[in-house]
Amino acid sequence: MELDALDHKLLTAFPGKVVRKDLLQQIKGGENVPSYVLEYLLGRYCSSDDPGEIQAGIAAVKDTLQKHYFRQDEANKAQALVERNGRHRFIDRIDVRFMPSETKYWAAMENFGYARIHIADDFHRRYERLLEGGIWAMIDLEFVAPDEQGKGASPFHVVDIKPIQLARFDFDEFCAGRRTFSTEEWLDVLTRSVGLEAARLDARQKMLMLTRLVAFVEKNYNFIELGPRGTGKSYAFSEISPYAILVSGGKASTANLFYNNARRKVGLVGHWDVVAFDEVGGMKVTDPDAIQIMKDYMANGRFSRGVTQVHADASLVFVGNLNHPVEVLVANAGTDLFQPLPKEFDLAVIDRFHFYMPGWEVPKNSKAILTEHYGFVTDYLAEAFRVLRKQNRFDALEGRFRLGSHVEGRDANGIKRSVSGLLKLLHPAGDADKSGLRACLELAMEGRRRVKEQLKKRGSFEFNKTTFTLIDAVDGREAVVAVPEQGGKGAISPDPLPPGTVYTAFVDEESRVGLVRLEVATATGTGKLRTPSGMQKGMKESLLRAWSLLQSVKERQGLAQGLAQKDFAVEGVDLSGGGADGDCGVAFYVAIVSALQDRAVQPGTVILGDVSVQGNIKMLPSIGEALQIALDNGALRGLVPIGNKSQVAGLPEEVAEKLDIVFYGDVDRAVAKAVGA
Repeated sequence: MELDALDHKLLTAFPGKVVRKDLLQQIKGGENVPSYVLEYLLGRYCSSDDPGEIQAGIAAVKDTLQKHYFRQDEANKAQALVERNGRHRFIDRIDVRFMPSETKYWAAMENFGYARIHIADDFHRRYERLLEGGIWAMIDLEFVAPDEQGKGASPFHVVDIKPIQLARFDFDEFCAGRRTFSTEEWLDVLTRSVGLEAARLDARQKMLMLTRLVAFVEKNYNFIELGPRGTGKSYAFSEISPYAILVSGGKASTANLFYNNARRKVGLVGHWDVVAFDEVGGMKVTDPDAIQIMKDYMANGRFSRGVTQVHADASLVFVGNLNHPVEVLVANAGTDLFQPLPKEFDLAVIDRFHFYMPGWEVPKNSKAILTEHYGFVTDYLAEAFRVLRKQNRFDALEGRFRLGSHVEGRDANGIKRSVSGLLKLLHPAGDADKSGLRACLELAMEGRRRVKEQLKKRGSFEFNKTTFTLIDAVDGREAVVAVPEQGGKGAISPDPLPPGTVYTAFVDEESRVGLVRLEVATATGTGKLRTPSGMQKGMKESLLRAWSLLQSVKERQGLAQGLAQKDFAVEGVDLSGGGADGDCGVAFYVAIVSALQDRAVQPGTVILGDVSVQGNIKMLPSIGEALQIALDNGALRGLVPIGNKSQVAGLPEEVAEKLDIVFYGDVDRAVAKAVGA
């Protein structure tokens, strides 16, 4: 492998703390050892750019593994080795359990295959995570013959434990090294450090990958990633830090996760920086208290068990697979992007997620995206994350940006946590400029808006405010932050449409925002109107009002003959996928006249507003949400009742600038302006 400029720069800035990431794959082979354990060894022996030293280091690592690492099927061999030699060092996962019937603590080693190993109380007091899932470590075991202890006693004793982690970390040195890189270069370094080749990912993919690391640097962060299989969702939480634990799908009990009343001990959240749940779709919640405690913990970082108030810092991560294409889940009114979650995860739980990472945008794992270049030794990076975790960047937006009116309390909290975490990762010294801050803010707002869009889709009125905007605190300019899969997907065609086709947008009585394409087709007939049986009630009523109005003015408008000789079939296509049902009589009126006169509506036009049977235009309570969804989906111009003209001043700047807003006072003017007459 030929070193590139970034390799040389990294080796110069962080000597002894980086390693070639492809060496991990050479060493690991079929061994079930976490990456951070192997990189701990690689960092000791192979942190060099000299080919000879690297080869010697690889040999040393392999020799260490051969002598001290045993597979589970080699358990008898490992036990016999201790018996013959009296003492041996192992690389293994060790945990400790308390046996109440014996009032004694016993250690168990995963691959050593023995669950009753004597261990001094000092070890589990010094390393509390031994009691909560265990740790990977170098363990010295000693053999004491049973006849020296009494019949039936265990012969194995833990003599020493050295956790697989860095002994010393200098944060000032870390920050000084970071200053020698640009932000783009540093993002590439972090991408390579998790084993991926930055050159094979675009800027957005690299930033999305970075969000997986926020939970390591931000306390009490609630993160969810759902997407296709094989995208490495669980890797980050099982392989790159000794301070994270991955809980495979299964039962989630209060005692295991939060607090064990019998032992009076805090669960996993009190002993790990990150508790990640793999295959969350298969998670079974058998304890009715678990979800309520989870809600309290996700909201406040604390919970109560009896008279005990417990505080903890662990971030919660949920990863799982989507079983349907994201386009289907977004477009279908009966599904949403939280489809795989257990039924116990109600609106209150979902609302506590700070960030939803769109896993469908991440490429699937393959050799093509794995890096051969240098990155940080994982345990060094893990220690950097631990130091950053103690810092607080919640005030990063002060004096630079404000959040718009739709960003409510829980939204703002989630966004600020995400911004804080992203800034720690990209700018550990706290020296981000305004453009760097904005990039982090926009991604943070997108991740939280994705959560809220799904809550709104589930039909809850309280989550209707999803038009997230950021405001420059200096010049007051406001910009909307969209969600790629939700808006901006080109649902509104910029090309000419057939006569009789019109786009409309509205907000219904439940505050759901709808975007609909109305299609009116004509055929030789006797003036009948045919509507589909599945049309929403509100839309159907507004269609009938528009039809009645057209019948009352057909003579004056010169449309009587055409109406009498044709039949009209009307269809409404829901483009927003939320099942919204609103009033759109003016759009129906324009569509029917467009079809009747064979005159197409101007491309990219969206028509807002309703009309009474007497022709009076009904102004909308608010035009902001309807125009926003229109713009997000490619609209070029919007026809708006003149009664709503005063609301234009309050529109987000992006909407006011990018949409050509045209006002009308009656249906005849609406028709003329829609077709460009």
